[in-house]
Amino acid sequence: MPDFPLLRDELRPSVGAKRVTDVLAARAANSEPTLSFEFFPPKDEDGAATLWRSFDKLLEVNPDFVSVTYGAGGSNRETSLSVVDRMAKQVLTIGHLTCVGATRASTREVIDRFEAAGVSSILALRGDSPRDNPNALAEGELKTALELVELVARDTNLEVGVAAFPEKHPESPDLAHDAKVLSLKQSAGASYAMTQLFFTVEAYTDLVETSKQAGATMPIIPGLMPISNADRIVRMAEMSGAKLPTELLKKFETADEAQARIIGMDYSIKLAADLVAAGAPGLHIFSLNLAKAALEVARGAGLCR
Repeated sequence: MPDFPLLRDELRPSVGAKRVTDVLAARAANSEPTLSFEFFPPKDEDGAATLWRSFDKLLEVNPDFVSVTYGAGGSNRETSLSVVDRMAKQVLTIGHLTCVGATRASTREVIDRFEAAGVSSILALRGDSPRDNPNALAEGELKTALELVELVARDTNLEVGVAAFPEKHPESPDLAHDAKVLSLKQSAGASYAMTQLFFTVEAYTDLVETSKQAGATMPIIPGLMPISNADRIVRMAEMSGAKLPTELLKKFETADEAQARIIGMDYSIKLAADLVAAGAPGLHIFSLNLAKAALEVARGAGLCR
């Protein structure tokens, strides 16, 4: 990994090894939603500086937990593990773990690193093949996220979370199929789920209801990306298959950059508040390693403590 000086700062004492489901239960007992943030590993020293400034700023609002993404085929594995190691000393941290292109031995090695860092929960994902190796999925020993869930649940004491898809997994025939897969993951040992990108309350509530009908009763935490940049969110929606509301797109068409940010952030804050009102157990904000927009959503939805 790149040798980032900012990854070697003196750290605070380790936090207790709580679990995400424990935090969800504690908040639910007080009729409160959880607040959490997602980060991604930096690519260079400038990115590391941005990450840690944002992380420190977001810690000020006392998030219940954070998560750190993991590159396709482990492409940024060492950087991701370094970030997880540092964050886990300060806040309950979920390590993302992908299995595309991985062997059981290499997966076990990453799990051991997570456990050594004090991580108690992972998000088990299949992941996508990296651009420089499109055949990675076929080459790996683990072919699906379900197989990864089974491995982690069988061989470790880690809590396992999984992904859920309000807009349907790109390779799935329909939401009913996704719900069945989610139920199978729960039966295999998953205890909570986090959603991928979506933009309407109905997409989330339909997912929860369909999943319950299929037998998946574990908490499903909605993931929300602040719409602080209209062009970026349009690109990301296209890549993920998520549908931006037509009325929002129309507003963007006639807005300049500053106006588009106001429109997008107002929409994001309302969506966050509506999700909580609809019964979401918490909100996981995709920070993109930028604190300002993430804080605006958290504060606007009344989630800061």
